[in-house]
Amino acid sequence: MPNGLIAGDSLRAHPEGAALALTVPWYRSLWLSSVSTLRVTIDGEEVPEQDLVFELGGVRYAIADLCAQSDVLWFLQQHPLLIVRRDVQVALGETHDVVVHGELRLPYMQIAPGQDGGPGVYVPNIVHQELTLTAVDGPAPVPAMAADVPEAPAATDADPFRLGLTLYSASAEFRAGWFDFDGLLDRVAEVGIGPGIEIVASQMVPTYPVVSDEFVAGWRAAFDRHGFDASSFGANLDMGKRRDRDMTPEEEFEFSELMFQGAKRLGFPLVRIQSAKPELLRRLLPVAERLELKLAYEIHAPMGPNAEPILRVRDTYAELDSPLLGFVADFSATMRAMSPTLLRALSRAGLDQEALTELQRIWATDAPMRAQQEEFISYLRGRDFDPGRLGSFAHLAFNMHGHVDPREWADIMPQILHVHAKFYDIDEHGQEPAIDYPELVRVFVEGGYRGYWSSEWEGHAFAELGEVDPLLLVRRQHDLVRAAMRSLPAG
Repeated sequence: MPNGLIAGDSLRAHPEGAALALTVPWYRSLWLSSVSTLRVTIDGEEVPEQDLVFELGGVRYAIADLCAQSDVLWFLQQHPLLIVRRDVQVALGETHDVVVHGELRLPYMQIAPGQDGGPGVYVPNIVHQELTLTAVDGPAPVPAMAADVPEAPAATDADPFRLGLTLYSASAEFRAGWFDFDGLLDRVAEVGIGPGIEIVASQMVPTYPVVSDEFVAGWRAAFDRHGFDASSFGANLDMGKRRDRDMTPEEEFEFSELMFQGAKRLGFPLVRIQSAKPELLRRLLPVAERLELKLAYEIHAPMGPNAEPILRVRDTYAELDSPLLGFVADFSATMRAMSPTLLRALSRAGLDQEALTELQRIWATDAPMRAQQEEFISYLRGRDFDPGRLGSFAHLAFNMHGHVDPREWADIMPQILHVHAKFYDIDEHGQEPAIDYPELVRVFVEGGYRGYWSSEWEGHAFAELGEVDPLLLVRRQHDLVRAAMRSLPAG
């Protein structure tokens, strides 16, 4: 999923000069306040900011005003126009050299909270693209999908886990408009994945954080048609949606409660929560009890079950003593190597072999994530390499990949309520080269886990759109998991 604001079909003719159809440079929807900077150069001439207009849903915004739009959602499938006022209009078929520079921040990925009522520090995403574009009158056609997919092996009563996926696995295709929501669920059924369906609300719900009546009706119709089960509702907490300050505790509660209500309307038994602050959990637990929802805090790279922050969550759980509280085990935490898919993407972004080797050396240390990020960024700058060329991945390479021993999951197995079966690739031998799936299956079977394994292909963060078919990769991963769990001795 390229870290881009524009693509090959972005340049459009426009009565005021020209327009660029923009794409959210991330896997989920963002508030317009996430956008810090937008600059455009056409044919070597930078466009003055006053000649740029951002148009979303028929409403126009000056670039300088975007940072104040904390309640305007740029939904993942929306492609707003960046209107460029020019004396001479661009005509269809004309070719122009276009440079777009964007700076954003990710409002749910907090690096450090704000101090004295000020804003916190959030993971940045820097986008810089230089493309030669031909003016077109609409988006490129959607390519055909493979139709000759063999039927999936049937689940058996002896299988210890139920299989499914998070629709996050098809982030790039959904963002590009290759599927609407209904068509995506149809494709999931067509390739034989399921029955568990997980969503990231901020990605799939156009009225996020509220779930609308229209979305509920479409959801229920698709589930009735395909026999799916709702497995997990992913709830982000956008602490940094405002640029001037972080959310207050009251706002965090209200935002979370809205998503809990939406999860209940869609029939989910479980919400993946992002925050386990004791004071927030104390307020949310009665809401979960009323709505009959389990709350599962995600253990994600670089942390494992015994990391200090997770131990604090475990202490909070012990204090609250509720069967509704548990964890989502995300296998990004327990990788044996950095993903070859990530390394290829960073190579395309300009890292040479020396830098890739240094990246992997730093990753393999036991230093805290922030220290790893700072060491790598310092290394890049020491080589006169701008970390911004990597977008957000000078930071995210470290918090997307962890190297905790898989056996640590056994320490909290009774509290694991859901599994993110994270993967990046399936090789020619049917294995995930960076994650030891046979070992993970063994640990979870022996630990007595009997819930959903929700396949989460995160290769879309690194792969080009159309490079692979993610849902076919999920099918191959399901085959790997089935083979691993069915190869274990009965018992």
